[in-house]
Amino acid sequence: MFYHASPVKGLTLLEPRISNHGIPLVYFSRKRENVLVYLSNAVEKYCRETGFCHEGRWHKWGPYGFDKDGRMRLEEYYPDALRLTYEGVSGWIYMSEAVEECGPALQIPDAVSSRIPVKVSGAEYVPDAYEAILEAEAEGSVRILRYDEIPEKARERIGKIIRNEYKGAASHPEYKHFLKGRFPHITGD
Repeated sequence: MFYHASPVKGLTLLEPRISNHGIPLVYFSRKRENVLVYLSNAVEKYCRETGFCHEGRWHKWGPYGFDKDGRMRLEEYYPDALRLTYEGVSGWIYMSEAVEECGPALQIPDAVSSRIPVKVSGAEYVPDAYEAILEAEAEGSVRILRYDEIPEKARERIGKIIRNEYKGAASHPEYKHFLKGRFPHITGD
């Protein structure tokens, strides 16, 4: 089974869309828990909550990685990031029994992509993405590295990344607004 997350109800066909990579693709994971992070975009949610108007494509924010065993690891780059991003957000996990893997090879464990539309074979409503992520953590299928657990050396590395991202965000004002709001101690604004 292949899984794809969306805030949109009632999809019967998943069509390629342009993401940060600039290529129209449909992304899937072979693991249900790995798509929970796509039910909310921290940049979009923060901008909407703070009244920042934006038209066009939203920059995606995904501070996650994978442990050596292939388990997804969510990382909180700022205090309470997980709750602020996912709490109260609902959406759908769409399933497909078959995906013709015709997208580029992804460097993400259990992920596949398709350049062509993919038929939906089932759907699951997720009433609260935050609760679903915490359940996945309790089951051991996702690991969460909370802000307070991030070592100082890693925080320094994150700070450098955020400063560089902020400097390069001129063409994405919504992303710059998010970085400025969530990382004022790093961006200097």
